[in-house]
Amino acid sequence: MRKKTYPELGRLTPEEFEKSEKMSVSVVLDGIRSLNNVGSFFRTADAFAVERILLCGITATPPDKEIHKTALGAETTVAWEYSEKCIDAIARLREEGYRIVAIEQVEGAMMLQMFEPVPEEKYALVFGNEVEGVSQEVIDMCDDALEIPQAGTKHSLNVAVSGGVVLWHFFRAFQP
Repeated sequence: MRKKTYPELGRLTPEEFEKSEKMSVSVVLDGIRSLNNVGSFFRTADAFAVERILLCGITATPPDKEIHKTALGAETTVAWEYSEKCIDAIARLREEGYRIVAIEQVEGAMMLQMFEPVPEEKYALVFGNEVEGVSQEVIDMCDDALEIPQAGTKHSLNVAVSGGVVLWHFFRAFQP
């Protein structure tokens, strides 16, 4: 076994990525305070061909050297928008036909492994602040909530790690 060289990975150029087919998934970041977490979301969104990221409230926007540190350039390849109020972004996504899904521990949440994404549907996945989670005001606007099952003593995962887990679940379902 040997590590593959970069050319062997067959990655798209930024221009090819821009024109490539994306999952019908948008990521909404509701008040993410860590620029490293924001950068991680960009990198994960690039890896799994997410159509865009909506940065809301206190969530920082590119260009920023701290975002770049973890995004490694993905902040230039993944489409993004900023909205001062997350509820405005959610309302717009709903008008665009998205199913709004909070990634949060709430009453009635479905465990992630029980949820089967439908590739013909459009999803907006809402991830919340590192301390407070998705705001109740935003949860009230969501169609569904998904919870990542856990077996340890802590009650949550890092938000960027949660993003990786959930986006991988969707990516798998969207593969032919």
